[in-house]
Amino acid sequence: MWNSAVLAARQTLSPPFRMVLLKSLGLTVLLLVVGWFGLQHLAERLLVIPNQTANWIAHIVLGLGTAFGLLFLITPITAAVAGFFLDDIAALVEKTHYPQDPPGEELPLGRSLFLSAKFFLAVLGLNLLLLPLLFVPVVNIVAWVLVNGYLLSREYFSLAALRFRPEAEATALRRRHRPRIMIGGAIVAGLAALPFVNLLTPLFATAFFVHLHKRVSGGEANALGTAGSPPRLRP
Repeated sequence: MWNSAVLAARQTLSPPFRMVLLKSLGLTVLLLVVGWFGLQHLAERLLVIPNQTANWIAHIVLGLGTAFGLLFLITPITAAVAGFFLDDIAALVEKTHYPQDPPGEELPLGRSLFLSAKFFLAVLGLNLLLLPLLFVPVVNIVAWVLVNGYLLSREYFSLAALRFRPEAEATALRRRHRPRIMIGGAIVAGLAALPFVNLLTPLFATAFFVHLHKRVSGGEANALGTAGSPPRLRP
């Protein structure tokens, strides 16, 4: 587990990853800027207060609220944007650390877009449900890590496994190793809670769960007496 995390952390800032990081961050910033101006324009059209002072105060409060909302959305937006590049990251990890194994297969574009959209909506929806706990000390942190740890572990492990296995087989593998994979998700969720570090989380999570998938599937192969045999590719 920790070895996988260390390997992923080292590779996240490596030159090949930096190009993907820059593309991911550029698209994320663009979406945030467009979202900011869009919300501000909508607010100016809808918020009309005759009193000039009250109108000025209302716009300041609304601007701060918009900024807070965008900060809250950085993690799901970054995750959704990075979804376009996850296969590239997985392929780099496999080529660097597992050159003796056959490479995984990229998911079809439509399937990849569907999974990214589903993941974004799930993260956004569940985190909105957690908002009432925002001002409850300790409970908010525990709930956030548990919920996001579950979501992140489920989605990133599945993305790593689907490069080699049919969906039903990938799901069964994840369920057989649920505790270990959930711990991995909690580690990633902890990083996602840190400002600025959360921008790197999708790249780290992809690399981390590629390593974890290799170790889990390799452990099962060893248990079956077929050490060294890679997971079979998807049909």
